[in-house]
Amino acid sequence: MNDSITESVDVVVVGAGVTGLYAVHRLRGLGFRVRGFERGDDVGGVWYWNRYPGARCDVESVDYSYSFDEELQQEWDWSEKYATQPEILRYLGHVADRFELRRSFTFSTSVTSAALDEETLRWTVCTDRGEVVSARFCVFAVGCLSSAHVPDIPGAGEFSGAVHHTGAWPHEGVDFTGLRVGVIGTGSSGIQSIPLIAEQAARLTVFQRSANYSIPAGNTPLDDATRSGQKAGYAERRRLSRASGGGSPHTPYPARTWEVSEERRRAAYEERWRLGGVLYAKTFPDQLSDPAANDAARAFWEEKVRALVDDPAIADLLVPTDHPIGTKRIVTDSHYYETFNRDDVRLVSLRENAIARIDADGIVLADGTRVELDAIVFATGFDAMTGAVDRIDIRGRGGRGLRDVWREGPRTYLGLGVDGFPNLFNLTGPGSPSVLANVVLCAEQHVDWLCDCLRHLREHGYDAIEAREEAVEEWVVQCRDRAAATLYPTADSWYLGANIPGKPRVFMPFIGGLGAYGEIITGVASSGYQGFELIQV
Repeated sequence: MNDSITESVDVVVVGAGVTGLYAVHRLRGLGFRVRGFERGDDVGGVWYWNRYPGARCDVESVDYSYSFDEELQQEWDWSEKYATQPEILRYLGHVADRFELRRSFTFSTSVTSAALDEETLRWTVCTDRGEVVSARFCVFAVGCLSSAHVPDIPGAGEFSGAVHHTGAWPHEGVDFTGLRVGVIGTGSSGIQSIPLIAEQAARLTVFQRSANYSIPAGNTPLDDATRSGQKAGYAERRRLSRASGGGSPHTPYPARTWEVSEERRRAAYEERWRLGGVLYAKTFPDQLSDPAANDAARAFWEEKVRALVDDPAIADLLVPTDHPIGTKRIVTDSHYYETFNRDDVRLVSLRENAIARIDADGIVLADGTRVELDAIVFATGFDAMTGAVDRIDIRGRGGRGLRDVWREGPRTYLGLGVDGFPNLFNLTGPGSPSVLANVVLCAEQHVDWLCDCLRHLREHGYDAIEAREEAVEEWVVQCRDRAAATLYPTADSWYLGANIPGKPRVFMPFIGGLGAYGEIITGVASSGYQGFELIQV
C-alpha cells in the first residue's frame, strides 16, 4: 500500500446529492466501509448550489422523493405541488439527519483524482485537502447538472457591477432592488428566475439566444386531505412510476395523436397543460417520434402562450422555431411569459443582435447598442452529463484517462461500467435514463443494482467487475439507434452537449425510459452479469 494513503475503505462515494446520500445509506447497510466526499459544505447536490430566485423542481413533489423507506414517505409533508429549492433542500437534510448520513461525508472537499492500481484493482482517491484514500470501489454520484457553464464573452472580467451564475447562487440571496439587471440565457434557470428578478429590478433586460418551450406550473398548495390521499396511494403510484418512461405515474394518452378526434386531442393537451411541468412532451406516445404529431402539440402550446403575451412581436421572439417541442426539456415556470408585458422588461434576441463584448458599464451588442447594467446574471446552464466527471482526473488501466476515453462522447455499458475502469461506477449519468426521468427513482434504481452487484461479488469471492469492450460498444450503438428513432437529436440541446463549444454532439441519455431500462439491467444481473467480467485478483 502506498505510504501516502491515509485511509483504506471498501467504497468511496463522491457527491452528497440525491444519489450519493442513498448510496451511502444502502452500502453502509450492507456492511461496507464507506467514505463520502462532497465539495459543498452540506448535503443537497444540485439543490445545494442552485438557490436562484424561483428555483423549483419540474417533477411533482410527491414523486420527487425517496421510496425506499415507508416511514419516511409517510412522515414527510410536502407543502405544494412543485416544491421549491429551499423545501427540497430541507427534505434532503431531513433524510441525512434521519439516517445519520453526514457522518460518512467529508464536506467542503473536492475529489481531484482517482487512479487504478492494476495489481490490486483498488482505487487511490485524492482530494484537494490532501487526503489520499484507498478503496476497492469508486462510486461517482456527482450529478449531471453540477458543472456550471459560463460562456467566453470578451471583456467579461471588466464589468464593474455584480456578476452571478444561477448554478452557484450566493447563500444569502441577492437583492436587485432598484438595479438595472441583465439576464443572459432563457433555459430553465433563466425562465424560473426572470419573473422574480423583474419584480425587484428597476429595469430588466433579458438576452435570449434560443427561445425555449415552457409551461406554467399551475402550482398549488397541498392540503392535509390531498397529502393523506397521496400517502395512502403511494404503493400504486410508485409501481406505475417505476414502469413508466419518465418516473411518474402519468402515462401518455393510450392512443396515437391522429387516432382520436380533434376535440379529444385538444382535451388531452389541455389536461397536460393544467398538470404543468415536462409531461406535456409525452401527451401522446408518438409525440416525440412523429413530426406531424409533434407539430400538433406545438401548435396548441403556441396558441396558449400567445394568449399570455400582449405584444405579438415579443411573442414571435418567445416562440421557438428551431426545434420540436419536448426535444429540449420543457421548462416549468411561474408567470414567465406575462413578465414580458411589463414596461420595465426588455427582450433582446441574440440571434438578431449578438453580444459583442462586456465592458465596465454593461453589455455591448453587435450593432453597437450599449445596455448599461448594474448586475449581470448568467443563466447559461451546465456542462451537462459529463462536466462534473471531467473535472476529476480519473485514470484506469494503462494510466488511460476517462476524459480521453470519452473524448468523442461518453462510452458506457448500461451507463454503469466502462471497459478499462474496473470497480468504477458513474451513477445516473450518460448511458442511463438520467435527466430524461425522475432522478430520485433513477438513483434508487442504480444504487439498488449496484448494491446487489457488490453483494454478489462479495458472496462469490470476486474482487472486481469490469465492463467488456464489446458490451460497451453494443450499448453505445443501442443508445445511439434508440435516440435516432426519435426527434430528440434534431435539437441543439444540452442532451447532446450542444451548449458547450467543442463538445462532441452525442445524445448522452438512454432514451428508452425508466421502466424498459430497469428490465434491461435486471436481466443483466439475473444472467450473472452478462457483458461484465467478474475478476479475482
